[in-house]
Amino acid sequence: MSARDEGRRFLRTRRAVFGIALASFVLSFFHRTAPAAISGELARTFSIGSAVLGTLAATYFYVYTLLQIPVGVLADTLGPRRLLTAGSLLAGAGSAAFALAPTWEVAAAGRTVVGIGVSTAFIAILKVSAVWFPANRFATLNGVTMVAGNLGAVAAGAPLAFVVTFASWRTVFGGLALLSILLGIATWIAVRDRPEQLGFAAVQGAAPATPGASPRWTHALASVLANPATWPGFVVNVGIGGSYLAFAGLWAVPYLVDAHGMPRVAAAQHASVLLLGVAFGAMAIGVVSDRLGNRRAVMRACAFAYALTWLPWLADVRWPQAATLAWFALMGLLLPGFTLSWTIAKEVNRPEHSGIATAVVNTGIFLGTGILQPMVGWLVDRARAGGDPARPWGAGIALLAGAAAFGALATLVVSDRRRMG
Repeated sequence: MSARDEGRRFLRTRRAVFGIALASFVLSFFHRTAPAAISGELARTFSIGSAVLGTLAATYFYVYTLLQIPVGVLADTLGPRRLLTAGSLLAGAGSAAFALAPTWEVAAAGRTVVGIGVSTAFIAILKVSAVWFPANRFATLNGVTMVAGNLGAVAAGAPLAFVVTFASWRTVFGGLALLSILLGIATWIAVRDRPEQLGFAAVQGAAPATPGASPRWTHALASVLANPATWPGFVVNVGIGGSYLAFAGLWAVPYLVDAHGMPRVAAAQHASVLLLGVAFGAMAIGVVSDRLGNRRAVMRACAFAYALTWLPWLADVRWPQAATLAWFALMGLLLPGFTLSWTIAKEVNRPEHSGIATAVVNTGIFLGTGILQPMVGWLVDRARAGGDPARPWGAGIALLAGAAAFGALATLVVSDRRRMG
C-alpha cells in the first residue's frame, strides 16, 4: 500500500473513531437538558413540586460530579474504547429504567444510572482528540465537540417539547435506551485507544503513549491535584458552567412560561436558541484561541460579557419575543469561554495526564449544576409559599446571575503557564 493510500486510510479511521465518540457525547447532552422540555410532564406524572423536580434533574449531575476524576483516571489507563462501550450500555439500562419508572424515586435512580453511563463520554472524546490529533488542533476540536453536543441539547429542547405533545416522554426514553446499546456495540467494534493499535504511526505532536500507566495513576492524579494552575479553571466552571446548565438544562423553560407568560413550545425555542448560540460560540472561541495562542484573554472577555447578559433577567425586563430570542442567542454565543478551561488544564499539566487534568476542571461544571438546580427550585417553592408570590423567580434568577459573576471573577486568576518538572 502506498504512503498516500495509507494516509487516506488513517484519515478515514480517525474520522470514524472521533465520530463514534462524538455520538456518545451528543447523546449525553440530550440527556443533560431533556428535563427542561419535559419538566411539566414529569411534574404531572410523579405529582412533584419544583424542589423535587430540581433534585430529580440534578441526580444526573451528582453522579457526574463524583465520577469525573475516576473517569479521567480510567481514560488515561484503560483507554476510551472500554470506557465508552461500558458507558453506553449503562446509559441504555438507565434510560430504560427512567422510561418505565412508576415513581419519581425510580426515575431518579434511572437518571442516576444514565449519569454514570454518559459521564464517560466527554473525557473519552477529549482523550481521543489528544491522542489521534496533533496538540495544535485540540481547542478547535473542543469547539467541534461543543457544537455537536449542543445540537444534541437543541434536539432535547423545542423538538422534544413538540414530540411530547403527541407521544409519551416514556416512549422517547425507551428509544434512547435502544440507541445507547447500539452505540456501545459500535464503539467496541470500531474505536481504538491509539492509532498504533491499528498499525498506524503515532500522530506527531499528540499526547504520548504511557506504558505501565495503570499502577502509576495515583502519581498522575496527585500531580494534577497538586498543580495550582489546575484549580482556577475548576472554579470558573462551577460558576459559569453551573449557571448555564442549571438554566438551560431545567429552569429556562419553566421560568419563561411562569415569569413571561410564554407558551411551553415558545419557551423551549428560547432554550434551543441559547444552546445553538453555545454551539457556534464554542466553535468560534476554539478557533480564535488556537490562532491567537492566548486562552486567558479570550476566556476572560467572554466570561465577563456573559455575566452581564443576566442583567435584563435580574431587572425583570419585559421584551417582545423577538428581542428575548436575540438575547438568548447572545448569551449562548458569549458563554463558551469557560470551555477553554479544558485546553488550559491540558496545557498546564503533563501531556500524558490530559485525561485526568481535563476531568478535574470539568468536575466543576457538574458540581455547580448539581448545587444550583435544586437550590433554584427551593427558592421558587419558597417564594410561591409566601415569600414573594408576585415574583417567584426573582431569587432563583439572582442566584444564577451571582454564580455567573463568581465564575467570571475566577478567570482573573487563571494561569496558562505550563507546569515544569
